[in-house]
Amino acid sequence: MARTRNFDTIAIHAGQEFDPTTGAVIPPIYQTSTYVQESIGHLRGGYEYSRGGNPTRTVLETLLAALEGGKHGLSFASGLAAEDTILRALLAPGDHIVLGNDVYGGTHRLINRVHGAWGILNSTVEMSDLAAVEQAIIPGETKILWVETPSNPLMKVCDIAALARIGHRFGVTVIVDNTFASPALQQPLALGADVVVHSTTKYLGGHSDVLGGALIINDDELAEKAQFLQFAAGPVSAPMDAWLTVRGIKTLSVRMDRHCSNAQAIAEHLQGHPAIDRVYYPGLPTHPGHELAKKQMSGFGGMLSISFVGGAAAARSFAEATQLFQLAESLGGVESLVNYPSEMTHASVRGTELEVADNIIRLSVGIEGVADLIDDIDRALAVV
Repeated sequence: MARTRNFDTIAIHAGQEFDPTTGAVIPPIYQTSTYVQESIGHLRGGYEYSRGGNPTRTVLETLLAALEGGKHGLSFASGLAAEDTILRALLAPGDHIVLGNDVYGGTHRLINRVHGAWGILNSTVEMSDLAAVEQAIIPGETKILWVETPSNPLMKVCDIAALARIGHRFGVTVIVDNTFASPALQQPLALGADVVVHSTTKYLGGHSDVLGGALIINDDELAEKAQFLQFAAGPVSAPMDAWLTVRGIKTLSVRMDRHCSNAQAIAEHLQGHPAIDRVYYPGLPTHPGHELAKKQMSGFGGMLSISFVGGAAAARSFAEATQLFQLAESLGGVESLVNYPSEMTHASVRGTELEVADNIIRLSVGIEGVADLIDDIDRALAVV
């Protein structure tokens, strides 16, 4: 029996055979909208029109499935396009979703305001409280359990395997947003999840130069529904975007090693600082999800958040004083970013259970020299 390939090898080789015509090591970008048919109804390689399929996108989708250990990979123009597609594939008016009380603001906006307007109901719950999750499920009505771990921005960690067991006992599809961890650190399908969703804009792309989203699905029937919607509604990734994402994935594992080590060093450095009330990072033994993260993740990730004793004024001052940590939305790139969630990524959830306190700052720790990043943080703390 052939030995299962290492994750790093999969990231560099899955779906990426050299070009048979020229021998080019990197598969080309098929920058085309349509394809010449051999005859009516007889397609070359199954390609007819690039909304339905493109060889560059096929490379990415094959790679995505391999990274997550899944059967079917689908790539999209953005993470929210991927989320919207799986919601449409699974839901009808009157259905109900249970999601965590600390998820990406855009996810909640999509579920609550866009799909809510079409009759989809939702409840938010503390996902680390398994009893509360089970109580929130409405038998026969709840169709999706939406899991985000680590969560955005409070870095909550929840038990994927236990939540999958609960969901399946009620016939509920368990979807895990694996964006923060990436498949280099966490494999939700192996833990029992049904669907994995990514914003590939983040760690998979890794260079802040391309938007994208992904679904990885094992169930053939559900994958067929999602593929139909991908074709019929057209939220697909363009060839150049797919190619850039594949390029980024090749270095995912080595980048995640540095993201994790830098974030760990910064989290430890920040603990106990008089201006900081709390450091939210699962790599710290004081984090309530630390032991679970050690069990279901191979590293603690590059994301952390901090809350300030001095409230919103201190948080805003810090965010506007850093230099290497640039003030911007998004995350997961090689460069470090600082974000003020209550007025940036999570502004849309004000007034809901997901509202983020105004003294919280989120850091996306890049792969720069960690001593330089700590110096930047210390300079900013000095003005708080």
